[in-house]
This record gives sequence, C-alpha cells and structure tokens, in this order.
Amino acid sequence: MEKKREETPDVRVRGVFVFLRGSAKIYLMNGLEYTLNLPFIVRRAWPVEPCGLFIQRVVESWELEESKQSGSEPLTTIFTLTSPFAEPSVIGITDGIRGGMDARPPKLKPNYADDPVSLPPDERILWVSPEARTLTPSLIVTLNSELNRISIWRYIYAPPPSSVKPSRSTPGGHHAKRTSMSGNTSAHLRHKNAASEDLRHSPDKTESRRTGAMPGLAPTLTTTTTMADLMGGNIAGGAISQSQWNLPVKLTLDPSGKFDLSSDLNKMALGGEAINLDDVPDPAEEVRLKPLYWAEKLHEESIPEPATADCDNISVAIFDTRIIATSARSILGICLPATETLMLYEIAWEKPGILRVKSLSSLSAKAISPVIATRERISDLLVLKPEGNLVVLTHGTYELPLDTVLPLLTVSGTAAQTTKERRIVGLSHALRSSVSLQLSDGSMARISLDLTSQDTLVRDCMQMLALTIPAEPFFALHQSLLRRWSLSGFSCADRTEFRAFEDALWEVLRLDVGEQLGSQDNEGSPAWQKLAANVSIARFREDPALRKLRLPGSSTCDAPFRKAVPKPTTIHAAVLFALHHVAEDKRLALTRMQDVNRLAPVICRLAMIVRPEWADYWKRLCPNAMPIWPPRFATDDILPVWPPDMTAILYGRLNNPDWQVPWSNSYAFASRFDLEASWAFGRTDPLAHTSVFTTLCKTLTDKQWEGKALDTRSRAVAALQFTDLTGLQLDHLRRFPLGIAAPFREALRTCQLSPGGDWTVSAYNLIGRNDLAEGFTDSPAVATNSGYRTVREFLVSGSCAMQFGIKPISVSFQHPSMGRKTSLQCVEEVQRAVAGDHSKVTGVEFDLDDFTRMRFGQDRRLEDVARMLCSANVHFVRTPDRPELNEADQLREQQHAVHRITERILALPLGRAIFTFGTMATVTKESFAIPKIEYSIRVQPSNILYTPEVVKIAPEHVSWGEFHNGVAAGLRISSQAQTIESSWIKFNRPSELTPEHAGFLYALGLTGHLREMLTWHTFGYLTPKHDMTSIGVLLGLAAANIGSSNKHVTKLIAVHTPALLPTPDVDLNVPLITQSAGLMGIGLLYLGTKHRRMAEVCLNQISRRDLYQPDISNEYREAYTLSAALACGMVLLGKGTSTPADLVIQNRLRLLIHGEPRLVENGKPRRPTFDVNITSPAASVALGLMYLRTERQDVADILAIPTTLEGLNSIQPNFLTIRAMARAMIMWDKIAPTKAWLMAQLPRAVVEAMDSRFRGKKVDDAYELAYYNILAGSCFAIGLKYAGSAREEAYWLLLQYWDMFSQVAFTTGLAYDHRIKRAALREGLNVISLAMGMVMTGTGEVNCLRRFRYAYGVHNPQVRYGCFTATSMSIGLLFLGGGRYTLGTSNASIACMVAAFYPRFPQTPADNKAYLQAYRHLWVLAVEPRCLVARDVDSREIVYLPIKVKVKDGDQVGTAQMIAPTLVPEIDRVLSIRVDTPRYWPFYLDIANFPHHRESLLRSQTLFVKRRTAFLTYMEDPKGSRSLFVRSGSGTGDAATLDFPQATDIKTHPATDLHDFIASSSNDPLFLAFADKLCGDDGETPEERLFQAYCHAALLDCMLQDKSQTLQSLLTAFHFRVMSPQSAYFPLRLQDLRFATEFYSKVYDRKFSGRAENNPRPPLIRETTLSGALHVLDKKLDAYRETELFKQLLVRYAHGHGIPSFPEGSPEWMASRNLSWYLERNSVPASTLLTLLRDLAQKARQECLGAPAPAGTTNAEILDIGIKEVAHATGTQMTTAMGTGWTVRSLEEVMTAWQSS
Repeated sequence: MEKKREETPDVRVRGVFVFLRGSAKIYLMNGLEYTLNLPFIVRRAWPVEPCGLFIQRVVESWELEESKQSGSEPLTTIFTLTSPFAEPSVIGITDGIRGGMDARPPKLKPNYADDPVSLPPDERILWVSPEARTLTPSLIVTLNSELNRISIWRYIYAPPPSSVKPSRSTPGGHHAKRTSMSGNTSAHLRHKNAASEDLRHSPDKTESRRTGAMPGLAPTLTTTTTMADLMGGNIAGGAISQSQWNLPVKLTLDPSGKFDLSSDLNKMALGGEAINLDDVPDPAEEVRLKPLYWAEKLHEESIPEPATADCDNISVAIFDTRIIATSARSILGICLPATETLMLYEIAWEKPGILRVKSLSSLSAKAISPVIATRERISDLLVLKPEGNLVVLTHGTYELPLDTVLPLLTVSGTAAQTTKERRIVGLSHALRSSVSLQLSDGSMARISLDLTSQDTLVRDCMQMLALTIPAEPFFALHQSLLRRWSLSGFSCADRTEFRAFEDALWEVLRLDVGEQLGSQDNEGSPAWQKLAANVSIARFREDPALRKLRLPGSSTCDAPFRKAVPKPTTIHAAVLFALHHVAEDKRLALTRMQDVNRLAPVICRLAMIVRPEWADYWKRLCPNAMPIWPPRFATDDILPVWPPDMTAILYGRLNNPDWQVPWSNSYAFASRFDLEASWAFGRTDPLAHTSVFTTLCKTLTDKQWEGKALDTRSRAVAALQFTDLTGLQLDHLRRFPLGIAAPFREALRTCQLSPGGDWTVSAYNLIGRNDLAEGFTDSPAVATNSGYRTVREFLVSGSCAMQFGIKPISVSFQHPSMGRKTSLQCVEEVQRAVAGDHSKVTGVEFDLDDFTRMRFGQDRRLEDVARMLCSANVHFVRTPDRPELNEADQLREQQHAVHRITERILALPLGRAIFTFGTMATVTKESFAIPKIEYSIRVQPSNILYTPEVVKIAPEHVSWGEFHNGVAAGLRISSQAQTIESSWIKFNRPSELTPEHAGFLYALGLTGHLREMLTWHTFGYLTPKHDMTSIGVLLGLAAANIGSSNKHVTKLIAVHTPALLPTPDVDLNVPLITQSAGLMGIGLLYLGTKHRRMAEVCLNQISRRDLYQPDISNEYREAYTLSAALACGMVLLGKGTSTPADLVIQNRLRLLIHGEPRLVENGKPRRPTFDVNITSPAASVALGLMYLRTERQDVADILAIPTTLEGLNSIQPNFLTIRAMARAMIMWDKIAPTKAWLMAQLPRAVVEAMDSRFRGKKVDDAYELAYYNILAGSCFAIGLKYAGSAREEAYWLLLQYWDMFSQVAFTTGLAYDHRIKRAALREGLNVISLAMGMVMTGTGEVNCLRRFRYAYGVHNPQVRYGCFTATSMSIGLLFLGGGRYTLGTSNASIACMVAAFYPRFPQTPADNKAYLQAYRHLWVLAVEPRCLVARDVDSREIVYLPIKVKVKDGDQVGTAQMIAPTLVPEIDRVLSIRVDTPRYWPFYLDIANFPHHRESLLRSQTLFVKRRTAFLTYMEDPKGSRSLFVRSGSGTGDAATLDFPQATDIKTHPATDLHDFIASSSNDPLFLAFADKLCGDDGETPEERLFQAYCHAALLDCMLQDKSQTLQSLLTAFHFRVMSPQSAYFPLRLQDLRFATEFYSKVYDRKFSGRAENNPRPPLIRETTLSGALHVLDKKLDAYRETELFKQLLVRYAHGHGIPSFPEGSPEWMASRNLSWYLERNSVPASTLLTLLRDLAQKARQECLGAPAPAGTTNAEILDIGIKEVAHATGTQMTTAMGTGWTVRSLEEVMTAWQSS
C-alpha cells in the first residue's frame, strides 16, 4: 500500500538509464519514468556515488575541425547528471581534498567553487570505481591519447554553496492530511531542483503513479498533475524535461516538434501570472556550467603508444580493500593488453584524511577481473597470464595459481573436442564470485571461484590467525588449506574443511605426523570399525535413545599426535593463544559448543608442545580432546602456566568491580608476541561474543560514569544501551549459556520493571516491553482487525486444537461477548460486503466491533442510534387511533404524519455523517457503495405502506437529501485511508453528475482526499456547471487545503466568484448559491491568515449593492451575505487589533450591525445601501470571529443587547441569539458554565420582567422572546467553549435548560401568541440540543440520548425539517465516529463549529435562502481524535484500563482518574498519562517532556499495554477474585518443588483448571501447549511424574512473577540434574551451572537486586533452584570419587606422572573421564602446579618441623594446617577459578594422594 506523500521520506532510488541518440530514458525502481533531451551523443556512462552518473559524449569530426581552425579549446566531453530535474554539469578540478572515510564528510579548501576548471576535454574515462562501500575510495581513471598518459583521480560530490537559492515560500506542516500544504509553485520547485536536487531524494510516491505528461500541454494542465502538485508538490517528468535549462516558463512542442514559446508565454495555465524577473537566470551565469562533482589528480603515468592505440581493451580493477592496523588500503590494477602488462598501485589513506597513490609493481597479464574468491567481503584479482593460465592475486600481491578445466565442446556428428584445442583469451562480466571466460574459439564459459570458507569454525580460526601471525606464513596456511580442501572437491561435508585446515596448520607449523600415542584397536567387525572411523558417529553420541547402547570407539581417542619439536617458536605460541581464544569465544554460545569439541583436540595437540598445562585445561572441558593426561615436563615460559578462562574472568569482574579484566583487544594479539599481523581479512573481530560480554560485565559493575555514582538501574540502563547499539536481540540472548546470560537477563529485568521514556524501539523489544515498542513505532495503530481474529478468538474457536494439538478454552473462561456468530449474521455480513448490492449497505456499518463492544458494550445504545439514523430501511410510524374522525380525515392525518417522517428521513444523513465519521479505515478498488435513501413508510396500526410516488416529495427536497446522503457516505472513509487517488475518484463518477456524487466529493474534500484529484478531473467536474457538484468541489478543495492560502485553488474559486475578479460586475452565469460557496471557500482557504485583500473582498460582499432589493435572481441573498460574513471572520479569525486597518473593518461591521444613520437628501430620506435585517446577524458573527478570545469589552459593547422595551421591539428576536453568542465569543474567558453567568447576559429589564412572568403576571412578548433567544445564544457559547470536554457543570446546566424549553416547545397550542413563543422556544431548543451535543461529543451519554430520542420521536405538524436536522446532528454528536472522536476548541475549530451549527434552521430540506445547508458538514474540520484506547499488545484486543491523567488547567495542575477507552482533554492540556495497576505492566507517557510521547499519542490515540500473566482482564474479572494469586494460595509448595523435586511427594496444585486459566490469562499457545504436554498427571514412571511436577511448578512460578522468559532457564536447570556425565558437553554445561550458582549466591544480592538502594526485587531464578541442581550432580560425583580406581588415577595426576589412554568403555576409561569432572568441579590446579606445591610443602615441612621459633615449630598438626592453608591460597591464586576456588575437600584428597606412593 502506498503511503501519502507527506509521509514519504527522502530516499535514494535505483534506476536504469537508457541512452538513445539525443535523448535518454530513466526508469526508476519506484515506477517513475523520465525522458531527458541531451544535446550530444553519449559514448558511455558510469554510475557514481552518492547519486547520479558520469557521461562521456562523442566528439564529432566537425567539432575537431572547428577547434583546429579557430585555435580554441574544444568543449568539455565529460558531464555529470544528478537528477531528472537538473541540467548536466561538468566535473571541476580541485586539490587538497580531505576526509571521506569512516563516515567523515569530505572537506575541500575554502572558495573551491570560485573559479572552477573542468576536466580537460582530451581526457577519456577508462574506469570509474563501482558503488562505494565503507572503505572503497571514489576513483576515476582517465587516458590522454595525445600524451599517452594515464591519470588516477579522486572525486567527491560537493555542490557549490551558492548554487542553491532560498525558497520564496516555506512549505506548510504535514501533521494532518487536510492541513498539509505548500506555497511553492511548480516553477519555484523546478528552479530549486535544477540546482540542488539529486536522485537521493525520491520524488513523491504519488508521482510513481504517473506515466508522463502529454506533449503539447502545459504541465499544469496535464492529466498527470494532481491538485497536490499545484499546491506545492513536484510535477513529475514529461516527455520533455521542462527544467533542464532553469527556465521559469514551461516549454511545449508544436505539432512539428519545435518549441512553441508564444503559446506558453501568452497562455499560462489557470490564468497564469506575469513572469517574475527574479526567477529568470542571468545569462552570464548560465554560460559556465556549475560543477557538482570535483576531482583531484592523485597520480599519472605514461604508457606505451601501442597501449594507447588499444585503449578500448584496457581494463581497470580495484581489489584487496581492507583495513591494515588502523588505516584503509586498496590496490588498483591497470591491465594493458597490448603490452601484456599489469600495473599495480597502492591506494592508501594517510592520517589527515588524504588519499595517496604509490606504485607497487608490474606483472605480466593479458586480462584482469575483480572477484570474491578467497575472502567473503574482500575482493581478489583474477589475472589471465600471457601463457593462458589463471592466477588469483590475494592477500595483497600473493599469487594463488588455479588449475582450470574447461568444459568439453560438442560438435554435432563428431566426437567431443579436447580442451587442449582451446585456451582462455579474455575475462568479462564479473559478478561477485562468477566470471565469464572468453575462449579462443569464440565461445564463453561461466565459472564460479567461490573459495571462501563454508565452515564457520574454519572461518573464525582463519580470521583470528590473520590478526596474530605475519602475512607470509598466513598466506602459506591459506594456500595449503585451499589446496587440501580442493582435493575433496571443496566438499561441505561434516569436518571435511576443518580436517583440511588442521593438516594445513601442521604443515605450516612444521609438525610432522608421528606415531599414534595410546591408540587402541576397536573391537568388533570391520563394518563396526568403519562406522567408528566415520565422523558422523559423533552425532549419535548425544542421542538419549542410543545412550544405553554400546557405541563404537571414538576416532578422536586414536588421533595421531605430532612429534615434539626441539623448541617451540613464537609462532607456535601465537597460534595456540589465538585458537584458545576462539574456543573460549565458542563456549559463550550454546549453538557453537559443538565447535569447542572440534577445536579442542587441535589445541591440545599444539599445547603438548608449547604449554602442556593448556592441554590439561582443555582435557577437563572436553574429555574426548585427547586420550591421555599430559605428564609433567619442562617448557619455556612463552605463555602463562594456566590459560585465560573467560568464564572465570567474567565472574571475577562481576564479583569485584575493582578487578581489572585481564583481556586485551583481539587486534593486539600479534603485538603480544612481537609479531606483525597479516590483517588478511581486514579489521574483522572473530571474538564477537567475548568482546560483547567483556564490555557488558564492565558496564554492569562500573561504580561511576563521568564522575557520577551509578546505582543498579543506571548500570542496567547503560548495559541496555550498549546492547542496543551492538544489535543484540532476544533471539541472540536465548543462544547464550544460562550462567553467562544471567547478569544480563537480570539487568534487562531491572529495565523491564522500570523503563525509561526516551529509549529506542529495539531497546523496548529487548527488555520484553513490546507494549512500549509498539506504542512508539512510526506506523499508526490499526483500528480494525481487517477480518482477522484476535488470539483470544482463535483460542476459543477450537482452531488451536487442530493446529497445536491443544484443547480450546472452556466456556467458563471465555470472554463474555465472545459467542460465535450465527449463520444468519454471517450471511448478512457477506451480503453487506458485496459492494455491488447497494441495497444491503445501510451506511451505519462499523468495522470497529472490538472498540464499540468495550466503549458501549454494556447496553444497546449504539444499535439504537444506528437504527434511528439509518435511512436505508423502511420507517414505521404509529398514528393515534381517533374513531371520531371519518376515513378521509384519518387518511389526511396519516398523510401529514408521513410527510413529517419524510422530512425526518431527509435530515437523517446529517446525523449519520457524524455518527459514522471515519469508521472505514480501508477502501477497496471497487466502486464505493452509497446507501440509497428509502422513502417508503409503513403506518401502524393500519399497516399501510406509503411509497415515494404516493408521498410526492418535491424534487429539490430529494436532491438535497441525496447530497447529504453522499456526504455521509464519503465521511465514513477515514482521513488515514491510503488508497484514495484520482483514478479511484474518477472511477466512482456516475455517467451524469448527481447530487449524491456531489456530496461524496465534498466529503472527500473535508477529509483531505480531494487533494489527490488530478487537475484535469477537477475541470471535468466544474465545467458542466452542475450547481451541487460545483458547491461540493469548491468547498471540498478549500477544506482540503484549509489555511494554506493556495493560489491555485484561489483561481478555481475566483472563476466562480465574481467578487474576486478585477471586474466584479462581469456576468459569469454562476448562480448566487455557488458564489456563496465560493466565498466560504475563500474563508476556509485563508483561515486565520489575516489576508487583507481577501478580508476586504468578503467585507464588501456583506453589503453587496445589487442584493438590496429582493427579486427572483437573488433569492439566496441572505445566504450570500452570511457566507461573506463567515468568510471575513475566518480570514481575520482572532486577529482583531486596534490598528487603523482593523479599526476601519470594525467600524464598517458596526455600521452593518446597527444600520446606516437616517440621512435626508433634498427633503427625502436617503435610500439605504444595504438591508440591515440581512447584514446585522451576519456582521455580528464576523465581528465575533474577528475578535475571538480578545477580551475586548469595547468591541463586545458594539453587540450590546437593548435594555428597553422599545429597543427590543426594534430588533428581530432571533438576532439576539447571534449577538449573545458573538459577545460571549469575544469575552471568551468570562464564559462560565453557571446559571449566574447566564443571568448576567440578560438585561436587567428582561430578568425583572421574566420574574414577574413566572409569578403569574402578564408581560410584553418582547421580553419573553428576548429571554428565550438570549438564553439560547448564551447556551450555544457555553457549548462552544466546552466542546468535547464533557464538563459536568456545563452538562447539567444545559440539561436543565433543555428540559425547561422542551416543556413548551413540543406542545400543540393553536393560539397565535402561543405559536410565536413556541417557535422561539423550538429554535432555542434546537440550539441548546446542539450545544449539549457539542459538550458531550463522543461520550454517548445516556441522559442526553434519552432526551434526543424523545425529540426524535416527536413529529407533530409544528415540528419542521429544521428541528429534525438539529436533533439528528445532536444524536450524531453524542456518538461522533462511533465514540472515537470529539471536538476541539482551537480558534479554527470554533470558527468551523459556528459555521456548521449556525443557529438558523430551515423549514424545508431545500431551504437555502438564509443559510447554505452544505455548511452543516464543516464540523469535520473541528474534529479531534481524542478517544484514548488501551489495546493489549499480545492479543490485540481493546481492554478496560484504569489510567491517571495529569491535566493543566490554567495555572492549576490536577490528576483525573479515568478508565480507558475514554475521551481525554485536549493534548495541549495533558501533561502525562500513567498506567499504575497491578494487572498491567507500568506505563508512563510524559507528554510534557518527551516530544515523541506526544507524537505517539497524536498518531494513534492508543495505549498499548501488556497484561501480567497472573491476572485476567477487567472484563473477565472485574473484582480480581480470579487471579492466579488468589487461586494458587501462597505457592510455597511449588517453590520447594523447583528446589528439591521429589517424585514421591507430588500433590495437586490448587489451580486444578490450569489449562483454562493459562488460556484466558496469557493468550500464548506456547503456554497452552506447555501445560497440556508437560504439566499433566499421566506420567507412567517416577521420572516422568517428577518432571511433570517440576514443569507445573516452573510454569506457575513464571506466571506468578510474569517472567515467561525464565521458563526455558528453569527447564535448563532441570536438564542439569538429569544430564549424563558421559555427554561430551557435560563439563561445559557443568561450568555453566557453576557460574550461574555462584552468581546468584554471591553476586546478585549485592550488585543486581537493588537492595543497596532499598528497592530489592526477587531474582529471575532462585539460587536454591540452581544449588539444588548442583547438589544432585555433586552426589553423583561423590559416588565416583570414593572408588579405588579413581583414587589411583588421582594419585598419578597429583604426582605429575600423567595418565595413559584406556580402551573406550573400560572402567579405567570411565575413571579417567570422571577425573575431568572432578578436577573441573573442584577447581583443582594443574598437575604441574600440584607437583610444584607438593615439593614446596615437603620442603617447608622438613625445614620448619623441629626448627626453633619463629622460623619453625614442634607442633606437626598446626604445621600441617598452615601448609594446607598456604597450598590452598597458592593453588587458587595460580589458577583462574570462579567463586571460592579450589575446594578444601579436594585439597585434602590431593594432599592424601601426595602421601601415597
């Protein structure tokens, strides 16, 4: 779906350029097409960065002759093109370009554009660097044929600062569709685009729907120009680019193909304007093309003349672009086929950001091509040697020869030719790893040279070694790897590539294959032995189903060891160090642990040479790494005794923040060994996990940041921000081991419980707060479900049972309103969905079932309103049974009643438009269904059906009813609908214009969609002079561009409004009613602009002279006068001041209000120039709007109400309503919703007279009529001020006066004076009804509805069409947009409400004499979406939600308690919204301090909330009695089950209906499946029942604390309990369990719980749960450590004798594996250290026992204790261990082993 133009960001768009002779076609990927005229023939073009392309033109022969004869320099041959709207420009020459690397913008010297010099015309471009990546420089290689010289240039994009002229007008904001406008004309935009715009800025999305302008027409008249374009958008490409030469005039073509200037200059589109000389470019400036690209020469070199002659075959390529240490470097190759020479240049960045070129060497070559061959992200160079063989230049200039086998060429009827007859002669069409070979016989062969590592372990090892060892040995390693891998056909089979890497490594390190140490023959048949030798056997060793079977022996135990070299070199140590860290990095990811077992044997074999203690380390973690335990022997101290253990290092940092992490950057590994790294893979870090976790641990434990102390939350937020920057997501977090991820998970939990307000969306997703992430996304919330069911409905429907195999929710847990639809309801919905059957569309359908169910779901008020306002069904009327009348009289009464009901039917669309506003979010491409009005009426009890033929409705009445019906249908379409475009509007146009379609167009304009209509289509609507269509289009266009002062719409209106023309007296044959609409359009278009010219025009039209005398041609003169007054007031809205210009307008309005003074001329009274009875109310409204909210008492006094009986009799009573309203609008702040304020608006004489009237005395009718009218006008003012606020005081006050007025208004007295008062009361009641509807807009308040429903049912003869109109609109206001919208109180909103609810009501549906009924729909411009909706982010359901809204009212600040969905105050008054309820996660919108919070609320009016899993919604559980806390009791039994699960003590949890509760509370099918499959009570074995009990407890624990992310962690903890010690991953997972246990027992409470800030919280996993799992494993280990065989092996290990290999499966082999478990669990030092400690202990005992004090002692027991403590501390310090280090029990066992022989 295409977005609207104001929402489309500027982006770069790719495209295809097709160059023809003299022109070019541009096809962009977004669908746009452009045609450019070029004054030359293009030789070749190159795409360049950041946008556009370079073009080299063909130099004609006559041009060369002319330049030789004249001696002048030829014209430039190289141009650049950056935009379809820009002219071609040259490439300027400069020097001193700096920067341009690492996202640093390039810099040029000052005044670089003062005197530009272009590239010499003799230069011919050979090559332009392809699309630049981060490191690739932007280069040009050119050839000067005259000088036989090749030049290398660097280019950058830098438009001259002076080339961009400031725009004459600033585009308007883009907040809403009808308010986004622009004052820029297309000429201005084209002039600006020609200088500064480029292809990075994508033209509007709307332009993508165009196919180009029609030749011969001005752009403003083409069918592809929308009204939005005329309002400031760009006019997209025509067949001729009108902007290439910066002309402000649009050039067209005559039939002969020549430019027709006269037609364009003399006939400007839409009336045109005079040419502004400021827009005409200076010819002197246009002579020299202004360069946008600049080039600096870096290097030049002469080449032989034969190479110049063969310039078409010269090839250039850039390759090996990478960072070496800290600077980027590339190699440029230029191949000269004529001389078979390849020149290589180094392109390197120097420190100040300067690019330097240095010649490297020259090689022999016939052709070159860049390919991705040996490294994934770095190009190599494929070189064709003169002999015909291929080599790859990689790692700089190292040559890697290739053995290419050409495909056989089959000749029909003959045998296949041998490949020796063909040879390679050229290379072409290179794309990444593929290249085409040109063969000597003319054929071509396509080959792929993808030699990159497919094994991620090999790739990471190679990248790590590239950062460690020098270039020469690393290239030898890489070459050997590729050679060995090629022998297997580059197979990707398991371990094939890794085996090749291993062999290559031994070859480079010069480690020969030695004898197999400790090898044992596998028992069994040869087939069994062959299976044992297969690498696939390792996959089955971890299969629990095969655990009980005896598997063949492991091939790893028999792997050959290498002979020891005399002395290990630095290279050996560096390789061991690098591979060790790669393996450590793999340990930090669960998905890469299998790589640890693959790499460990390589490390052990190398460590046996360099440092055997490292082999001991990996033997503990991977028992299968080698079959023996290394004995003690002397080695050099190149590496430390004990290798770095990353888990211990990370734990040490977490436990002690002051401890410096002994970790250096992987880029510094080479310097550690005084080596120079090769950097063959550039600056790529293969230790990503290690770097991330090291930084995270530092962040989580830092005490200060920039001198400020950090608390627990601050450290957690810092870790979250770092994680967000690194791009880690929840999926990555699940791949980390339990212990390693625990600190980070706890930090995320801290952030989850207390989120910030200014974080990114990805950060909210990372902490599991998808409610906040959804709320702050740019995409608006979807108000409809688009036909999809919610998750809850899915679970109820039973579909979950079919898809997931789980039970649906039982009836007792279903949503109260979730019953399945009946078949009849489904059929009716389908029928209504078929747009072709208009009879089934009633116009009151809602696609907001979930919203309306929550907003008004407690009763059927919404259905009742829909029934009342529906005009598509037959209406019923019941007449009283009067037997005293004869049949003719009864029939006459029925016909009168039917006539009243018909008028009511015609008034219903006015209310239905309000009721259904914006309820249709999407529109199909089919014709839009407008419901037909049903005029048939059935009379009860006689059951007579009156058809329209019998009723005989006047045609003009039907026309206006259909007009309003069309408006109501069009207003159903939301202003945010994305599919409304000109073609769709044109598609819905009927063959003949109808009032219904006119109203539809008017509605599209009110919602802003009419801006999408093309200009040509607009003329098609206005040309036929259909009055209603003209009214709808003019008002619609003005409403769509309200306040924009757009001159194009002004021109359209001026054509229909003579007052705007230079000669107002000209007869345009435009009806006065259309002119009235034109004036109102001017008021809307110039709303609040204070445009003097427009204000004066409207002011003069209030007293238009030719409308003084009424006649048949000006029957709408009063409506015209009112339109002019409203327009005048809107233009000057709230801008009235005391300036002389405003005083002139004020005095003129004063004259129009009170009339001209009575003057006598020649003894006769002077004839008035205007009718004050028409101008007085109109001018009063204009004055009120002009001085709105100004509190000008002097201006309000102009509208003073007469205080005497004579004064009251001199003015029409209904004028008092207008004056009271206008006075209050001026004195806005004094309006109060109190009876005292209302009484203060009445003159004292009126108050006293009405007091007497209420006491039964007779008073003059003038007082009584004044009383009613003034009260009505004042109530209307209250309605304006408190519109949409639901203010209780205003509501009760208006309700009181509505009841008072209705007591008389609906009576049927026939006395004349009673009829006069009743008419005044009825008019006042209409005004009060609208005022009450304005105050309670969108609330659906039931007391108001009852009263309006009563008024709706009154249809006595005295109730006319105006009453039905007011009642219908009042009902609609109560439910504006189904309750989703309300009215605003801004100045513009007040003006539009005054125009829409103007207190003058017609007598008949076609009565437009005093007020144009089309204005009744201007309330749309005052609508604000302020219904705050709470939507569950997981289930997408709208829910009830208690909220606290902090509101600012003047200087006071208060907090209101509300329950969403609800209407909130105006956004400018709202300071914050807080969600603070135990059922939902906390949520705080700080609207006053965070702009994006305000934007989020304005965008969707939706609070996305996340419900806690232990609670039900307020709909399902209003009192909270069904929460999981209530149902589960204390839950202590479940905690014990998690810590110490016992199969013999399984009890049923109190929440027996766990499945149904989970289904209703979590809405997660995963939890349902977990409960069904793992939490049952059908276990057959004790182990199954134990696991089910554990899962039951784990699930409830996670739900009670709402930590669903911990469920997998709890299952992992259980897996630790039952994990087999024979698993290859057991030691690795055991260390993970130790890390987690130590963290939660010793670190969490101090560093992560928040206890230091007196805000403790429980951990995600209890420490007792992990300690219990570790205790279970320790008990298993205790059983092994007591065996004699184990003790024997421990004695050998403690004495450093080493342990030989044993047959797999033997008791000795099992004991050897258990020794790994024992050593790792107890953190026992290495054998070398143990022997050293033994010797030291024995020496200390010998020296100290019996020696005199203080050097010795005679107490052997105390001495042994001291020696033991020293040995324990020394062993722990010399070994990187977690927690308490070497256990005391193990120390005692080792010391016992020392004493054994």
